[in-house]
Amino acid sequence: MHALSFVLGIPLLGGLVLALVGHQPRARDVNVGFSLWTFLACCVMTYEVIEGGPQFLWAKQFYIDPLNVFLVTLTAFVSLTTAIFSRPYMRVEQDHGKMTPKRMRLYHSMYQLFGFTMLLGLTTNNLGIIWVAMEAATLTTVLLVSVYRTPASLEAAWKYFILCGVGIAQALFGTILVYMAADKVLGSEHATLLWTNLSDIKGQLDPTIMSLAFVFLLIGYGTKIGLVPLHSWLPDAHAEGPTPVSAVLSGLLLNVAMYAVLRCKVLTDGALGTQMAGQLMMGFGLLSVVVAAFFISRQKDVKRMFSYSSIEHMGLITFAFGMGGPIASFAGLLHMTVHSLVKSAIFFTVGHATQKAGTQTMSEIRGLIKVNPTVGWGLMLGVMAILGMPPFGVFASEFLILTTAMREQPWATPFLFLALGVAFASMLIRVLPMVFGEDTKLKPLAHSPALVPVFVHLGLGLALGLYIPPYLNGWYVAAARMMGG
Repeated sequence: MHALSFVLGIPLLGGLVLALVGHQPRARDVNVGFSLWTFLACCVMTYEVIEGGPQFLWAKQFYIDPLNVFLVTLTAFVSLTTAIFSRPYMRVEQDHGKMTPKRMRLYHSMYQLFGFTMLLGLTTNNLGIIWVAMEAATLTTVLLVSVYRTPASLEAAWKYFILCGVGIAQALFGTILVYMAADKVLGSEHATLLWTNLSDIKGQLDPTIMSLAFVFLLIGYGTKIGLVPLHSWLPDAHAEGPTPVSAVLSGLLLNVAMYAVLRCKVLTDGALGTQMAGQLMMGFGLLSVVVAAFFISRQKDVKRMFSYSSIEHMGLITFAFGMGGPIASFAGLLHMTVHSLVKSAIFFTVGHATQKAGTQTMSEIRGLIKVNPTVGWGLMLGVMAILGMPPFGVFASEFLILTTAMREQPWATPFLFLALGVAFASMLIRVLPMVFGEDTKLKPLAHSPALVPVFVHLGLGLALGLYIPPYLNGWYVAAARMMGG
């Protein structure tokens, strides 16, 4: 039996099991256990691909190659560390009355099913199944965002459902247009939505249909990425849902949506022979970076501030992939990796900090370094990392993106520098008082926070800024080459 059977089967089984026992006290450990086994299965599959090369599975409906194999492992890893973080976090929420046994069962089961949908979207070779996986991810996260059942969380979940539902409908229309273009070349007797089949004949696809299809696909999946002006669901979902949900939304779901866009961009580039797709991505990406940076400066809620930071960084990643070429594509992949690690670590510390303060308002959170030095230093180091301070990995990827933009897209460079400078100043001026402020009313938590995932993530983010292992470097290079770099 192939490792992919376990990669997809374990979280699916976990969702079903936790739908029955997710309300019990030991369910937090069961959730971690299923996440651990999923991560181990992903490691085995990654090793098989490294040793044996790309693999087709189950009548070519699934395809594991350099672009998705390490994203699969990254997704499983962050899911595992988030499950570990959520053990004490959700226990405190239950003690405070925010989570009832029924809500705990819903949370744990949907957490595992959410992981299943992301892994399904990353491993499938079928563009139609990618769409189904993204729609299923929307439905599971709607339930996770609304789990507190407060008016604000229900409003955020409703906005998320409506906006992403409209967006995913655009992606469906784009997928249908790709099918139309492929059917003219392959005929109905072939699997016309398999990405590998489409990649083989991408030069024969109708340019007009493919250009129109990519517009709909970018708008559709761009809504899930949080690209401006399709972003308004993201800050609300982050602010009103449980913090573990914020961590997996920022660290994982945005990556899966970006992966879907990249697969479609390869086909569009091959069909058109022009830079239309890249120019659209650069436009949306640059707009997202600039708008998000100025919104960061206006935030009072700490989770909303970091949600706009996610929009900024996904905009930067979109801009990098839009430029294309070996260096920009390499930098975009590296930035996806380090952003997932660092941003999820930040949300871990923010979750514990807001529980200590009983509020998400930054002006009321002071003196973290005194009450719990590890939480304070974790937040401070995480912020320095996400702002691109050397020697963290975000600095390396941003340096590559900016230097490439200076050479190939000099018109965009001033906007990038302005946006990054505004984000740097705005975020730092708000976080410093939270960590080092004098007037503190914070109290220790009733249960010890899970801080090992924070420093594991930050340690990996630091390591990737100093040294990229050869096998990971090879993945970045191979994936960049597949995207036309």
